[in-house]
Formats: sequence, structure tokens, C-alpha cells
Amino acid sequence: MKLNNLPSEFQEALPILEKIKSAGFDAYFVGGSVRDAILGRPIHDVDIATSSYPQETKQIFRRTVDVGIEHGTVLVLEGAHEYEVTTFRTEDVYVDFRRPSQVSFVRSLEEDLKRRDFTVNAFALDEKAQVIDLFDGLTDLSGKILRAVGVPSERFGEDALRIMRGFRFAAVLDFEIEPVTFAAMKETAPLLEKISIERIFIEFDKLLMACFWRKGLQFLIDSQAYQYLPCLTNQAENLQKLTSHLSDDFQFSSSEQAWAFLLIALEVKDVKDFCRKWKTSNDFMKSVHQLVEVWNFRLEKEYDKQTCYKYGKDKLILVEELRQSQDLVVDFERILDLDAHLTIHDKHEIVVNGGHLIKEFGMKPGPDLGRILNAIEFAIVDGHLENEQEAILDFVKEKGHL
Repeated sequence: MKLNNLPSEFQEALPILEKIKSAGFDAYFVGGSVRDAILGRPIHDVDIATSSYPQETKQIFRRTVDVGIEHGTVLVLEGAHEYEVTTFRTEDVYVDFRRPSQVSFVRSLEEDLKRRDFTVNAFALDEKAQVIDLFDGLTDLSGKILRAVGVPSERFGEDALRIMRGFRFAAVLDFEIEPVTFAAMKETAPLLEKISIERIFIEFDKLLMACFWRKGLQFLIDSQAYQYLPCLTNQAENLQKLTSHLSDDFQFSSSEQAWAFLLIALEVKDVKDFCRKWKTSNDFMKSVHQLVEVWNFRLEKEYDKQTCYKYGKDKLILVEELRQSQDLVVDFERILDLDAHLTIHDKHEIVVNGGHLIKEFGMKPGPDLGRILNAIEFAIVDGHLENEQEAILDFVKEKGHL
């Protein structure tokens, strides 16, 4: 098969291939970018594989960086672009179900492609836009099938993260998983406990944000792989709520919204503990926690100025989207109206701060000063106090806060 229209991302990288080939080596575009080009999907990272060994690659190009040279990868800097150029390689026994104990460089493209995860990711593309397909990936691509390269149980035993990657690919591409491949995923799922949770989080997050996330999630549930993920053991019924409680066409607007609803469906009581076990960033944890708080607030009450100020318009809208997808009463206009009528959106907008009060009234830093500042902040938000210095100082005097 030949690509009739070579994507611009590949065209820009063609000089890299040509320089390597002019030096007497083979070079190809490989991996997911080739798959996406065949499918007409947007191209992201352009990866290049070559028969030249890392030191040989470095001699070909003037500007390079050793980003993973022990694994055969050299970063080539060409103009304003950066390209990862990796030597054809084979891999020894995987000691931790994620990384090979040893990498051996080879000159054979076929040997390199044999170690790939799925047939639709095992394509190579030459400088003439000819697709090299050694594992019948084109047939799987046209049939929308995800099939492991070679023996499935070996591929997942080598790197158990490929299980989650498979679910993610199904969610992104709307592919079915070939039965033998799926059976191997189910069999090797316990190995997920050996994998870095940060890597699993990335794959699960991409799954939830994909267009066909329901399909990916269903594979996760049916395989029982969720049993080996933090806080998800024996949670099949609650996990199923993500598909049964949300409208069929619902797409998550953000990762924070997706994970917040996951925690709501799981009926998680300690959001922060859950996020810590998934090793999320503190900022992500805070956002998810706030969304769950807003969700619970909205079950009982309507939004008010204080809530809009505390959490921000965007978070209230994210929660309202979740409610809308479940045919619950929503009021987007109220959120916009509340936000429009807020005098301030952040306490840093207040014209008086602790330093002013210390200077004006001789106050000392501490809890009492903090309480006074909070009273000022909430009075302004509620519309009971103008955000003006004189008015605020009078407020402090009149309320007997001194």
C-alpha cells in the first residue's frame, strides 16, 4: 500500500530519512503515526526507526541529544523540529513486566517490528510513502480489530501496560479486540499490579477522554483488569454507572470532570486518599475534590454567590453538564448570572490586605487577622460591602473586629 497524500508532518521529516539513507543505512517512519496517517487521523509524534546504531546516527547529524541512548534513541534537532531516531532493536527478558533487562541493537526492520504491541501499531513507512506491513495490520485496520503481534500472552507478559494501552486504543479508534488477544489481556491482568500507577493513570485518563470511552471502559470491566487497579477492586457495578447513568452521547469536557464522576459513581468518601493512591498531582486532586463537593452541594441546593465565588464558574458548569447528561434539573443561566454579578472573583482583588490592617490598626499576624480578612471577603462577595478602602476600614471598625 502507498499513501497518496503524505501528511505534512512526514514531509517535514523526510530530510531526516534521506540523510540516514544517504549514509548507507535504512530508515523508516514507524508506529502509531503511520497508523493514523492511513486512517486520515491527526498526526502527533513522528517516530523514526533506523538500522544505524546510536553513535552512527550521531555522526550523521550536526545537532543531537542523548535522550535514551542506552535504549537506542537519539534526539535529532533539525531546524525548529525535534525527532526521536531509534535504532532497530530486540529486547531480552522483561524483569519487571515493563522494562527489558537488556536491549540489543539489530540491523533488521522485521526484528524491530516483531516487538511491537499491536499489528496496527507495527507499520513502517518509507521515504516513498510505501507502507510496510509485515503482520497483516492493514487487514486488522480495515476490520477495526486490535490484535497483538505474535503470541498475545508474550506481548502482555513483556509489558503489562499494553493491556491498558489496548483498552485505550479501542476507546480512541472504536476498535474491537480480537478474542485471543482479549483472552490474553484477561489472563495477564494481574500483572498490572507490577506497573507504575502513574503510567496506568495516563492510559486510563486518555481512555476516559476518548470519543468511544464507553467501549474502552467496557473492555476494562469485562476483562476484570479493574480488579488490579487502586480502589477499584470489586467495583464492577459502580464502574458500570459511568455508562448507564450518563447519556449515550456524553463526552467528558475535561480529565477533572471525568475523574470526578468516576469517584461519584464509585461512591468514594475520601477523594484525597483516592487521588493519592493514583499519585495524581496536587492541583488535579484539588480540582477533582472541588467538583465532587459541588456535585454534592447541588444535590441539595441551588447555586448562590458564595458557591460561585468559592469554586468558580467553570467548575459549576462542569457539574451542571454531568447533571444534564442524567436528565437532572440544570440552570446554566443562573451560573452565568451569579458570576456576572460577583464584585470580585479572587481575594487578591480586594483593595485592602493584611498589611493594610496591620499598618492602620496595629493588628498582629495570626488567626484573628485571618478571621477579619475572611469576614471582609465574604461581605464583599455577598454584596454587603463595597470593595473600597474607606468602606472596608469602616466595616472593620463598625463590626467591632478590633
